[in-house]
Formats: sequence, C-alpha cells, structure tokens
Amino acid sequence: MPNMSDLIEAYLKNMLQKSNQGYIEIQRNELANEFDCAPSQINYVLSTRFTATHGFLIESRRGGGGYVRIAKVPLDNISGWLDDFFILVGDSVSQNTAVGILQRMLSEELITKREFKIMISAMDRSVLRIELPWRDKLRAQILKSMVKAVISEKK
Repeated sequence: MPNMSDLIEAYLKNMLQKSNQGYIEIQRNELANEFDCAPSQINYVLSTRFTATHGFLIESRRGGGGYVRIAKVPLDNISGWLDDFFILVGDSVSQNTAVGILQRMLSEELITKREFKIMISAMDRSVLRIELPWRDKLRAQILKSMVKAVISEKK
C-alpha cells in the first residue's frame, strides 16, 4: 500500500499532467487538509520529489494569498540536456540524487526500465563499498559514463 508521500506525489503529478499551462499552483494548507496531513508533509514531498534533479521547478510565495507553483521542465534538446546533466552531476553525486536523475530519464523515456534497474544496481552503496567521499566520486564517474553511452545510442 502506498504511503502518504507517494499519494501526494501521484496526485500532484496527475494534476501537472492534466494542466494546459505546464504548471500548477497549490496552497500547502489546502492540500494538507485534502490529504488530512500536516503542511510539513506537503513540504517534505515538494522538497524531496519535485526537485530540479527530478525535472521540476518550484516557486513559492508566502503570505495570506501564498501559493506553490510547480512546473515540469521540458527536455527539448537532448544535447543541451546532456551538457546540463554533466554540470549537475559534477565530480560527486549521492545515491539519492543519482536515483532522482535516472527516474527523470525513465519518465522521459530516455532510458528503459531495464536500463534504469541496471544503472541503479551498479551505483548502489552496497556495491560501491568504499568510504565517502570516494564512493560519491566513483558513482558520478559511473553515472556519467553509463548515461553518455545510453544517450549516444538514442541520438
């Protein structure tokens, strides 16, 4: 059974998919009331599942009429995205960030479910059994190499 965070994430992604504007605006308190949860639960979902790594932009406006605007960033240009990808990953990447990047690639159909699973397995902390920060540095090298190989096949 999905947990509350999964339900909120699915609800917001469904709203985004139905939006003609390419973004949605929500109010934390209203959404929290709808899901019968604390506003902090909404904040948690936004800060962990709607990040730039996952392909989203969040704009927040506080105050009485405040809102949160969530927009999905389109992948119009694979070459441009690949450049941004290399900058985002840099010399070091955590397992959570790597998974987020790969989830975005999967949702945009840049990689298959099989490729996703193989890549995740190759970069798992239980496989890369070295100390930090070296593990995150090695993970970044592996991730960049795998993504470059897969994307070059799709161009």
